[in-house]
Amino acid sequence: MFGKPGRRARAAAFGVVSMSACVVLAACSPVKVGSAAVVGNQRITQSALDTQVADLQAAATPYGSEITLTAADMPAAVLSWLIRFQIGDQLAADAGITLTQTQIQAGIANINSQAASAASQESLSSPQAALVDVGISPQMLPDLGKYQAQEIAYAEKVNGGKLPTTAAEGNTVTAALNKAQCTAAKSLNIQVNPQFGRLDYSQFAVVPAPDTLSRPPGVPSPASTTGLTPAC
Repeated sequence: MFGKPGRRARAAAFGVVSMSACVVLAACSPVKVGSAAVVGNQRITQSALDTQVADLQAAATPYGSEITLTAADMPAAVLSWLIRFQIGDQLAADAGITLTQTQIQAGIANINSQAASAASQESLSSPQAALVDVGISPQMLPDLGKYQAQEIAYAEKVNGGKLPTTAAEGNTVTAALNKAQCTAAKSLNIQVNPQFGRLDYSQFAVVPAPDTLSRPPGVPSPASTTGLTPAC
């Protein structure tokens, strides 16, 4: 969840098991005008994304240079989360999981606890700074809490009604969650507006799309080509 080496380490900490999963990009299908992405039959409009990015920019302002997520990177970071949240909803629907408000509030508390730990470990001034640095504004925290609660509920479901307590159980739950997320994402036929990049299956993130310009032999494209295809 937290990009750059430090942020990526925090991303792993914020998940019950692994927050990496599979997201499908149907690059050959045109994205509807005015959409930042299309997930299933739901549009993430550019105007909605702009609003969320403005919220994130406002939340980042008090922290100054603490926040390493640049303004240029914020749209892709926010869009990544908006897509993840919809994949979480699909995973829950596929697994027959319905959350209570108590579970969602517990998910939010879990995220806040992890953010406090991340802030302490990385000498940030507050848990809020840790969240903002990975693209989560205060307005997005309830959705992140629900996403966390969905992962917790799924982990409990596949582990006999309780969270893993051994390495073997954890490995089994991680594999099951990754496959379920991949399957859910694949069913949604996600399309990303090329203006923002493309979806990387391996990290659930919107990343720069590889350019198609001709290059001299041995000169690579500046954009990563990993995660182009689903693992399920």
